[in-house]
Amino acid sequence: MEPVIEMSDLRVSFAARSGAVEALRGLNLKVSRGSVVGFLGPNGAGKTTAIHVLLGFISPTSGTARIFGRDSGSSMAREQIGYLPEHPTTYGFLTGRELLTMAGRLFRMDRSRLGAATERVLAMVDMTVPANRRIATYSRGMMQRIGLAQALINDPALVILDEPTGGLDPIGRADVRKIIADLRAAGKTVFFSSHELSEVELACDHVAIMARGAL
Repeated sequence: MEPVIEMSDLRVSFAARSGAVEALRGLNLKVSRGSVVGFLGPNGAGKTTAIHVLLGFISPTSGTARIFGRDSGSSMAREQIGYLPEHPTTYGFLTGRELLTMAGRLFRMDRSRLGAATERVLAMVDMTVPANRRIATYSRGMMQRIGLAQALINDPALVILDEPTGGLDPIGRADVRKIIADLRAAGKTVFFSSHELSEVELACDHVAIMARGAL
C-alpha cells in the first residue's frame, strides 16, 4: 500500500550570515495509512521544517516529499490535510463558529455539509458553547481546541498536529488523546510532533526521532 507520507533524501538549507544552515540533512521517512506517528526531537532538530515542507509552506533544497503519492506542493495533495500549528493564531474579531465557517468555505464545502461538520467538530473539542464568543476572549487552551476543530472541519484523511497538547490542562490532554484514537479508528492517519513523551507513548503506534536534521 502506498504510504500517506513519503520523504526521500529531503534536504532544506537556509542562508545565514555565517553560511548555509542545513535544517534537514537527507531525511527519509514513510508513514503508513491509518497509523498514528509521533514526531520527536529536541528544539532545532528539524521537525517543524519537515512539517512545513509537507504543507507546501517551504520548498525543499533537494529530495522529495509526497502526500498520497502527490508532490507536497500540489494543492490537490493539501485538500486532504488538516493542520494544527504549534501556536494557532487567527482573527480575534471572529467567533469560533465563524472561523470554522471560513475554513470550510476555503475547502469549498456546501452549506449543509459545513453546518453538520461545524457542530460535529465543536462537540469533539468541547467548544459548542464558547463557539459563539469572539476568539479574542479565548484562553490559550480554548485557542488550542478551536484550532483543532478547524484542522478537522474538512474531514481530512491526514491530520498533521504540531504540539497538539500545548496549553491544555490534563482533561484537555485526555480529550486530545481520545480524538486521536477516534481518528485512528476511522481510518485516518495522524502525524504529530510533541515534546511530551508520555503523551506520545499513550497515543502513538510508531515514533520517528529527529536529531540535527536527520532521522
